[in-house]
Amino acid sequence: MDSLSPNIFVNDIDKTIDFYKTLGFKVAMTVPDEGNFVWVMMTCGKVNFMFQTFESLGSELPEISRQNGGSLLLYIQIKEIRQFHDKIKDKVKIIKGLEKTFYGATEFSILDNNGYILTFAENEE
Repeated sequence: MDSLSPNIFVNDIDKTIDFYKTLGFKVAMTVPDEGNFVWVMMTCGKVNFMFQTFESLGSELPEISRQNGGSLLLYIQIKEIRQFHDKIKDKVKIIKGLEKTFYGATEFSILDNNGYILTFAENEE
């Protein structure tokens, strides 16, 4: 295996693009190329997320829940976590503050605009 790029289903792809731009992500690809997007790939460093509208699924893959959020936590390793935390803390909903864990990582967690949890972590020296 070479990489993992989650395809996350959302109701409002435009609001999702705006939210993830706040975190430093950039749009890499869209479907269609212009207009009302049904799919987008966003990147930040080595992290890639794909976002797709529930509507675009139609009746395909009925096993995928058709609601926002869920039992998924996206764990993202970053550098300079304290600076990143300070940069976004007033722009996002922080659900678990900056703390040092028993396993040595410094982490904090946020809730994205779709109800998904993102935990940012750094193994500080």
